Formats: sequence, structure tokens, C-alpha cells
Amino acid sequence: MNHLLRRLLPFLILAFAAPSVSAAAPAKPAAAAAPAGKDWTKVATRTASGTFVQGNPAAKVKLIEYLSFTCPHCAAFDAEGASPLAQRYIRTGLVSYEVRLALRDPFDLAASVLARCSGPVPFFAVKPALFAAQSDWLQKGYKWGQTAPKLDEMTEADAGKAIAAGAGLDTFFIKHGLPRERIDACLANAEEQRSLSAAAQAIWTPDFPGTPLFEINGKRAEGVHDWAGLEARLKAALG
Repeated sequence: MNHLLRRLLPFLILAFAAPSVSAAAPAKPAAAAAPAGKDWTKVATRTASGTFVQGNPAAKVKLIEYLSFTCPHCAAFDAEGASPLAQRYIRTGLVSYEVRLALRDPFDLAASVLARCSGPVPFFAVKPALFAAQSDWLQKGYKWGQTAPKLDEMTEADAGKAIAAGAGLDTFFIKHGLPRERIDACLANAEEQRSLSAAAQAIWTPDFPGTPLFEINGKRAEGVHDWAGLEARLKAALG
């Protein structure tokens, strides 16, 4: 697997030595009530930095989750908390929800590229299913990695396709409505891969404790490891 980590793409940084950069806390605009019949889970946008945000842009509470698609703790949290977060807080316009991808390995990169392939709204729609199937595609990928082809003899695009196929991620996304030609095009998008890898390098500073990590209105939610803990913090922030 170390060979795979080196050869998926040269842009995937394995030693996170970038200096820590403190993010300024965002302003707190007045909460905006959803118009009658408005479902804010159907609204999602791409930020200037490339992350995806779901929900009311004027929400009183701005939640950020740092996650990895190969992190089992992230999958466990998603199974428990994704639905109540969406239905109680995002749908109603009280909370906006931003995802920042803390890449950990080549399968994580491939999964992230394909999850983002169709844009923000489809990303949030497929995220729970991708986490729910994590053990299947990740175990398949690790098994494939033991006898993987010589990725160093492939182009970056072909290596990405090989890893996605090795983990069964291509089949997963086809079942969830992503056409094969779109899958191939997204895996060949070196600019997107560079962007995601650079963002991961910035996240994995020495003081980053791991995934999942939550921020509420620009401040880390220290000690939050489950949905009950996060919901308590959200309620406190809402007042």
C-alpha cells in the first residue's frame, strides 16, 4: 500500500509539514427563515476555495466538518448524525453545512473526486451512501492493492482509474447515476486532484487532531465525537 500512496498522484502529500494558518471566525449574519415549502438541503454551492456548502447561506450557525471517506469514525458519525442534522437543522435553514476533505490515502482521493464529480447538490446526496458502503469498497481496494499493476508505468489519469476500479468505486458511482464517461473525465482531472491534495496538506497541520472534526461559527467543537455531542453544541449556538 505504501507504493500506492506514492504513485496515485504526485500531488497527494503524505507528510503534512505546512505551517498552521489560523482561520478568522466568520461573521454571524441574522438567521433567515426558509420560505414556505423551502427545503434548504436542496441548496448547495461551491465556495471560492472549492469546498461544498449545503443549506441556507444566511444561517445563524455555520457548521464545518473535516472528514475523510476512508475514516471509519467519519462513517460511524455519518450513519448516526447525517439524517437528523439534515432534517432538523439544514432543511429548516438554521444551519449551513460545509465539508472539508482531509484526504488520507489514494482510495480517499478517488472517492472524493467521484463524489464531487457532479457538483455540490449531488455530492451531499451521495455522501451517506458512500459512507454506508465504506467497508465494502475499502476492503476490496486493500485486497486489490496487494497485487496492483505497476502504477508508475501509467499516466496519472490511468492510475486514478485503476485505483477507482480496484476498489469498485466506479461501479458504485455508476449505480448512483454517474455515467462511465463522466467518471473517466473526473478521474483524469489533474487540476481537481491538485486542489484537493493541496487543501488536505493545509488541513493536516501538527495541531490537527484527526477526523471527523467540527467547527461551529469558526471555532473548533473540541471533544465532540458523536451526534449527541454535536447537537448539544448546535443548540447552544442557536440560543
